[in-house]
Amino acid sequence: MMLLAWLRKLFAPPLSYLWSGWGAVASLLLFCALWEFGGQVYGDLVLPGPVATFQQLTGMLDTGQAMPELAISARRALYGLGLALAAGTLLGLAAGRSLTAAMVSRPLVTLLLGMPPIAWLVLAMLWFGMGDATPVFTVFVACFPIAFAGAMQGARTLDNKLKDVARAYRLPWRMVLTDVYLPHVTSYLFPAWITALGTSWKVVVMAELLTTVDGVGAALAVSRAQLDTSTSLGWIVAVLGLLLALEYLFLEPIKRRVERWRTEPSA
Repeated sequence: MMLLAWLRKLFAPPLSYLWSGWGAVASLLLFCALWEFGGQVYGDLVLPGPVATFQQLTGMLDTGQAMPELAISARRALYGLGLALAAGTLLGLAAGRSLTAAMVSRPLVTLLLGMPPIAWLVLAMLWFGMGDATPVFTVFVACFPIAFAGAMQGARTLDNKLKDVARAYRLPWRMVLTDVYLPHVTSYLFPAWITALGTSWKVVVMAELLTTVDGVGAALAVSRAQLDTSTSLGWIVAVLGLLLALEYLFLEPIKRRVERWRTEPSA
């Protein structure tokens, strides 16, 4: 019984979220319907439909062609993303605590956000060559300002009255952290992290397309050279599937658990 209760507690948040996600399912089905319509209009050479694409992807998975390349791309994307989230969040929270630091860092963040990832990729190729370091660095530098800006904004907009109340009631530091600071800051962090997650996958595939001989980007380069549209779409669908899985099965359950105070009735 204890094991059953533990399993229920472990899987309840993601299952609850998935059960409440009928709107997302409907939007995906609508997208597939439009995709199928486009395939019927333009033909399989230009735009294979979802059925043909998923059949191609299934064949790639069955033959063992897809998983190694997806694992390589995932490793590079998550390395760069993890470094960017850790550094960007910590430095952003520190900058948000100081008005001077926030004013100094704001134009730098704007410059980093405005610089195209392809420009960073060219510099990374000159600095690091044609290896893993180039896509990892490009992902890091593309995602860092997103995490930094979200963390800084969360720290800057914290209501001073809440801090005064916590100080007046002499709340323990742990309660201040979990009940005052964390709920507010995470409402800014999670949107930034989700945006950075999507950016990491886009950037790593672009970097692999131009700099490596393995990974999804390199596989896309091969399928493009062979004019194999269905295989190209299969790789794209595989990347998007991994992206959705990471967001909805990992980040969203954590977000719902951390922000459960939004839906809990007040005493």
